[in-house]
Amino acid sequence: MTSRLNPDDQKHVEEYLQLSQHQVERRPFRPWMLLVLVLAVTIGLGLLSRLISYLTL
Repeated sequence: MTSRLNPDDQKHVEEYLQLSQHQVERRPFRPWMLLVLVLAVTIGLGLLSRLISYLTL
């Protein structure tokens, strides 16, 4: 993809992005782990709501 910046501005942007605070190592995204987490939270909150309704009625 070509840049719409002039070469001098593009050079400044590339230098900025090469700074150490912008070079963070991240773990790969794991969609299955996200799905399991969402399901666990949903089931857990559902069970908690049933417990609360059982105790209050």
